[in-house]
Amino acid sequence: MEFNLIITGVGGQGGLTLSRIVGNAAMHEGYNVRIGETLGMSQRYGSVLSYLRFGEEVYSPLIEEGEASLMLALEPAEALRNARFLGKGSHAIINAYPIHTATTLVGKERYPGLDEIREAIGKICLVDMFDFQREADKINPRTLGVLMLGYAFGKGLVPLKRESLYEGIRLTLRGKLWEVNFRALERGIELSRD
Repeated sequence: MEFNLIITGVGGQGGLTLSRIVGNAAMHEGYNVRIGETLGMSQRYGSVLSYLRFGEEVYSPLIEEGEASLMLALEPAEALRNARFLGKGSHAIINAYPIHTATTLVGKERYPGLDEIREAIGKICLVDMFDFQREADKINPRTLGVLMLGYAFGKGLVPLKRESLYEGIRLTLRGKLWEVNFRALERGIELSRD
């Protein structure tokens, strides 16, 4: 078994923290885990990309183009920017909550429409697109990634046990953040069944 996860978003959305949660959960189950990151101006809404691979024998963090098992896109345009990692066997879960950059706000670049993004990625693989941010905001805006992880888990797309995901949260975050993230994980699982 080998699982290739791409987490993409912009700085400040918690993508790097999310990769650590999943990595810790996978290590808890005894898998070899490799994590790699590509950072833009991560504090200033620059692109952030995490590669996470786990399995019995995994030696490199890098994921070949077309080889992602799952993409968790915390920002829709970033899903499009990193679509090269998706292939026929992939699944993309995309947060339908655009974060405009300075260049799109002043009209120097055009931000693609959500339907365009869904359609483009839908030509490559299966897509679930939903405003996960709206749901996360009801709990705590910073739980977006964990909520999306719960959704992916609920859809059967994350080959880890639920208790391992809880352990990943415990090992990654400070104690006072556990409860709110456990709630977000469970809310994501609930949403996956609607």
